[in-house]
Amino acid sequence: MTRIVSDLSKARVLLSNDDGIHAEGLAVLEDVARTLSEDIWVVAPDVEQSAASHSLTLRRPLRERKLADKRYSIDGTPTDCVLMAMKYLMKEQRPDLVLSGVNVGANLGEDVIYSGTVAAAMEGAILGTRSIALSLRPDNRDDTLFHWDSVRRFAPDVIRKLALWEEPGNLLFNVNFPGVPADQVKGVKVCRQGHRDEETTVVEGSDPGGRPYLWVGQFVSHHTSVPNADLTAIAEDYITVTPLKYDLTDQRVLEKMGRLFL
Repeated sequence: MTRIVSDLSKARVLLSNDDGIHAEGLAVLEDVARTLSEDIWVVAPDVEQSAASHSLTLRRPLRERKLADKRYSIDGTPTDCVLMAMKYLMKEQRPDLVLSGVNVGANLGEDVIYSGTVAAAMEGAILGTRSIALSLRPDNRDDTLFHWDSVRRFAPDVIRKLALWEEPGNLLFNVNFPGVPADQVKGVKVCRQGHRDEETTVVEGSDPGGRPYLWVGQFVSHHTSVPNADLTAIAEDYITVTPLKYDLTDQRVLEKMGRLFL
């Protein structure tokens, strides 16, 4: 059963991500985490693993590299990293909290299915630890600009409240910060996962040797504003918090299917 943290300052906290051990978002998250606890561990992929989803490395061995005390890189996926941390590197005393991120780019709506950031947090929850995925949307007008000041100002309070909440269970939260400076953030909204009408393009080409290739191209999405959805709230410059679960059962359809195969 998941142990609920009562004193965050004494908690053992595991950090991971999908952007890699040297990512700016991980450095920001580490700074934030150290304002909350002294026992911080970092176990992250050695290279970027964006959109790795919940994949595991099964056909080759994994290699760890110790970079400093309580700081490791793994040549695997985000899920590999959390699994190796909790089952091997930290097996004598597992973490009380898993934080994944801060991802460069939001993870909203369908993004959570593809996201390695969310998958790392989900693996923590599966293994019995309360987990939080954190992502930052690019600036509303310039998608190369990220307002890390918003994360630094608001993430400590968001993490503290979610970590100390006295609700039992292997809880998993998806947190997204809007693409505006800290002084323009309107607040925090608890939301459900939204939905986009999305189209993915496929780009055809050939390499310098003349061999054809296919490349996943741009995601073209159309979002209809829906009340209490993460996509709507983030567009209104709110921080979004969405509780997730790894049970993907469609309960409504399940109830209707009861006698279908009798």
